[in-house]
Amino acid sequence: MLISDHENVRELRLNRPPANAISPDLIADLTRAIEVAPRDGARGIVLSGAPGMFSAGLDLPLWVNLDRTAVSKAWHEFYDLLRALACSSIPIAAAITGHAPAGGTVLSVFCDWRCMARGNWKMGFTEVQVGLPLPPIIFRVLRRQTGARQAERLSAGGVLLTPDEALSIGLVDELVSAEGVVERAIGWCSNLLKLPAAAMSETRRKARADLAAIFQEDLEPEIEGVIASWWTDEAQSTLRGVAAKLTGTKQA
Repeated sequence: MLISDHENVRELRLNRPPANAISPDLIADLTRAIEVAPRDGARGIVLSGAPGMFSAGLDLPLWVNLDRTAVSKAWHEFYDLLRALACSSIPIAAAITGHAPAGGTVLSVFCDWRCMARGNWKMGFTEVQVGLPLPPIIFRVLRRQTGARQAERLSAGGVLLTPDEALSIGLVDELVSAEGVVERAIGWCSNLLKLPAAAMSETRRKARADLAAIFQEDLEPEIEGVIASWWTDEAQSTLRGVAAKLTGTKQA
């Protein structure tokens, strides 16, 4: 991950070529970076990716080779990352620089605000396509973002959307040129930070209280359910088939 400061806004740029796929190490690094930023004096965060590729979601060829202990640890830490995004004391803007299927979209909906690069990109919740039910916490936040009907359509159907389609249902807040997407996200944070600080922070806290409240619940049974779903025969067969296609190898 690349970290750069733009005055009081810190940019966290996913930097795991070629697809910024999410590994356990990236989860830990990103969680730590989000938590450290306010202590370093940052007053806003921009989460960005590479040109044309925000994040392709979980690194399936890596994840399918993890043992049960490692998978359990990784899912628990992924929920910690979602908590860090949802409960950050400072605003976080997602600069969606390109493709953002599955986990890429998940990261963005836990942020305060999302802008996406115009172009031939796709985003959406494709978990069912790889044999996984969408984790309940992610569905709840998707429903908060788009409303119940669109959340049902996107999650159950594993639908991928163009930038214009994502904007039309409120999955993203703004479309920007590919060259300007990071700058626009920085600008959004900067404009927010020009407001009276105490009033903005308190109002933001109240506006996101429902999101933060999710993480006050006992999520352990849910996480254990997600892990159990990972190890079903259907999920393992589908996940390994997708991973084999991604690596160009034959499925065992």
